[in-house]
Amino acid sequence: MNDDLFSLAGRTALITGGSRGIGRMIAAGFLKAGARAVYISARKADACDATARELSSLGTCISLPADVSDAQGVQVLVAAYASHEPTLDILVNNAGAAWGETFDTFPEKGWDKVVDLNLKTPFFLTQALIGPLRKAAATRPAKVINIASIDGISVNPQETYSYAASKAGLIQLTRRMALRLAQDNIVVSAIAPGAFASDMNRDARDRADAVKARIPVGRIGVDDDMAGAAIYLASRAGDYVVGSTLVVDGGVTHAR
Repeated sequence: MNDDLFSLAGRTALITGGSRGIGRMIAAGFLKAGARAVYISARKADACDATARELSSLGTCISLPADVSDAQGVQVLVAAYASHEPTLDILVNNAGAAWGETFDTFPEKGWDKVVDLNLKTPFFLTQALIGPLRKAAATRPAKVINIASIDGISVNPQETYSYAASKAGLIQLTRRMALRLAQDNIVVSAIAPGAFASDMNRDARDRADAVKARIPVGRIGVDDDMAGAAIYLASRAGDYVVGSTLVVDGGVTHAR
C-alpha cells in the first residue's frame, strides 16, 4: 500500500460550517492528515476566529467568516479564499440548518432557510469555486464532499420536514454533480452522518445514553469517526468513489 494513500500533504481545503461540530471534526482531521492549509468558514466571526486559533496548534488553519446562506455571502467567501490561494484541492460543503415544527404549523420560512443553506448553497458555492477546483484538478483529482444526513436516507420520527427533504435532495444532487464534474477531474461525493454530539444534534449531545441505546454499535459517533470518513474521501484513497454517499452512523439506517 502506498504510504501516502490517506495523506493530505500539500493540499488545501475549505470547510463551511467549520467552527464547530462536524465541520470542526473534519478540519482537525485534515490538519492531522498533513493538509498544507485548512480554511474554515462560519457565520459567526468570533467563533470562526476562535476555532482557527485553537486548530492552528495542528497546522495552518485560517478563518474566513461568511454567511453562505445567500449569493452575496457565497461571493464574499469566494473572494476571501481567492485572496489567499489560487487553487482549491478540497471543498467540504458542511454548513447547514434545521427546523423542527409540527405539520399543522410548519412555516414557509422553515423551508426557505433550510433548503437555501442545505441544498442550494452546496451547488452555488461549488459553482463559484469551480475555477480554483479546476486548477487544482490539473495535477490530481480535486474533491467536493457534501455533508448530508441519514435523515435523507431513512425517516426520522422528528418533524423536520424541510431538513429531511433537503438532505435527500443533497444526496441526489451529489450524484448529478459528480457525473458532470468527473469530466474536469473533480470527484464529488457525500457523507451521511448519524448521531454525533453537536449544537445541530442536541439529542446526541445532551441525551447520549438514550440515543446510543438505539444505535447498533452502542455509542455516539466521535471525532475520529467523522475525520476518518472525510480523510478517506479527500485523499488518494477516495479517488474512485464518485457520486456515492458514505453512511457513518453506527448501523442506525439498517436498524430503522
